[in-house]
Amino acid sequence: MLAADVSHPRFAASGEFHRDLKARVDAWFRASQRSERDAPAMYLKTALILAWFAASWALLVFGAGSVVVAAIGAASLGLAIAAVGMSVMHDANHGSYSRRAWVNGVFGWTVDALGASSYVWKVKHNAVHHTWTNIGGEDDDLDMGLLARLSPEQASRPWHRFQHLYVWVLYGLLMPKWVLYDDFANLAHGRVGHHALQRPNRRQWLLLVAGKLTFFGWAIVVPALFHPLWLVVLAAFATLFVTGVTLAVTFQLAHCVEEATFPLAPASGRMSSDWAEHQLETTVDFARGNPLLTWFMGGLNFQVEHHLFPKVCHVHYPALARIVEATARDHGLRYRATRSLHAAVRSHFRVLRRLAVA
Repeated sequence: MLAADVSHPRFAASGEFHRDLKARVDAWFRASQRSERDAPAMYLKTALILAWFAASWALLVFGAGSVVVAAIGAASLGLAIAAVGMSVMHDANHGSYSRRAWVNGVFGWTVDALGASSYVWKVKHNAVHHTWTNIGGEDDDLDMGLLARLSPEQASRPWHRFQHLYVWVLYGLLMPKWVLYDDFANLAHGRVGHHALQRPNRRQWLLLVAGKLTFFGWAIVVPALFHPLWLVVLAAFATLFVTGVTLAVTFQLAHCVEEATFPLAPASGRMSSDWAEHQLETTVDFARGNPLLTWFMGGLNFQVEHHLFPKVCHVHYPALARIVEATARDHGLRYRATRSLHAAVRSHFRVLRRLAVA
């Protein structure tokens, strides 16, 4: 899906750290007799999250007799959508949910049903972000246009000096923008950032259109049968705003924090480190000791492990973290982790403020 395009940075050949790490992780799976995918805990978790989504939607549509109940329903539904995204669709579209492609396809389509194209997401996230993490001009996740400055190589604008205050509102707008604009713009231009995007085939177009229609059906059409349209649109916006803040902050706390680096691609195009070492440099875990947060975020607070092993189901990340940290230490490499969610948010705030005046 990532079309041939201009040259992009290339990493050094895989080094001793990466080879040793893969060997240790493979040994752990053999010794524990666990499967990298098709984890029973993942199927149970999926059922619980989808039930949470359904209950929140029903509360908002059929039980919202007051502003308070409507607000609770919208917040709960927004968080449930985020949980689907971070746990279910994320694993499935990485191929880490199941060994069976059709199972990954079914659960990966949940993001389409929630309004966003899985076809575009796989290119933007799997192919681009996971390859050129935190490299300015390559990693499209760093690009908020003129509105904010998320990496040192981006130009500074006068209004950026306030970005540590206003960017949190922009995060809330990312999900509505994604659903209503980004997918269409990416497909129309045939690009994701600086990367060419192949046109979808007939089947992919069908799934994309079916997803958009499904989203507008449950988010707008059905609720409008029971409530005034303006209230439905307001509730839908509030729901997506909650989802947007949750998703954006989760990913920013792993990459746009003080502990992460923002490497520049050299003129030669050849990076000095290999891909695995690059992931250690640009990715940070946070709140590893918080099991509730880990469950809700789909293990994305163990972002280092996710980047190094994107094909492994996230329920294994806490165990893999101990292996990754020990292996990095044995090879003289730094393993980055922030102690708590609060500390990670503060670190992100400080990075935003520092970039605002740099």
